[in-house]
Amino acid sequence: MKKIKYLIALLFLSYISFAQNGPKIDIQQSDNTVDYGKVNKSSDNGVRNFTFTNSGDAPLSITGIQSTASFTILYKPNQPIAPGKSDKIEIKYNMNPGPIRKTITLETNATNYDGGRVPLKVKGEVLAN
Repeated sequence: MKKIKYLIALLFLSYISFAQNGPKIDIQQSDNTVDYGKVNKSSDNGVRNFTFTNSGDAPLSITGIQSTASFTILYKPNQPIAPGKSDKIEIKYNMNPGPIRKTITLETNATNYDGGRVPLKVKGEVLAN
């Protein structure tokens, strides 16, 4: 009976340890969302940043970014981000007047998102004046 308890405890601890391994991405913006608010097309260049930290215990790699034609990706890290380090994704919206409701998807090796796919949301409204 004692051996069974030890075996169960060992399996439980192994499971917990396995679940915590790997890179993890923590987006610093609330709800993974950049909110442009209401901005004027003539006075805003449309550039915003998503900042993030690798809170895991292995290097975090961003292998791809899927976005719509409305956005340009100005910067993404090309090298893996070490555990505990931070970086950013810099985007630029084309500033067409009207509401902004878009999602950009990061393709990563992060273990805290299903398949490593991290949704980044963008919202706001561009005013013509």
